[in-house]
Amino acid sequence: MNKIKQRTAERKKSRKKNYRLGQHKRSVLLICMILVVLTGVLAVGSVKLHAKNAQYKAQEEELEAQIKEEEQRAKEVEEFKEYVTTDDYIKETAEEKLGLVDPNEIVFKPAE
Repeated sequence: MNKIKQRTAERKKSRKKNYRLGQHKRSVLLICMILVVLTGVLAVGSVKLHAKNAQYKAQEEELEAQIKEEEQRAKEVEEFKEYVTTDDYIKETAEEKLGLVDPNEIVFKPAE
């Protein structure tokens, strides 16, 4: 009888040990699954961030090109502003828009 009790006690201990070991394995498996999911989420997020970064770099290059164009345009406007204040511009405008001529110029008009 004593042996039966011992075997029963050993079986109970073995079952408890197996149960604990099973719980431990499940816990480790659950933790590993969580880590794999988190790694996947981080990988997807990283890919998305790299794509956005490339998009922003392209947009930055486009904006820098626009800035250079606008600086060139501002330079041209400044040069035109200086030209408008010269006597040559005033004379040219008077001849084109008002039809004025210098006193010693001869004007030829086409026959109609």
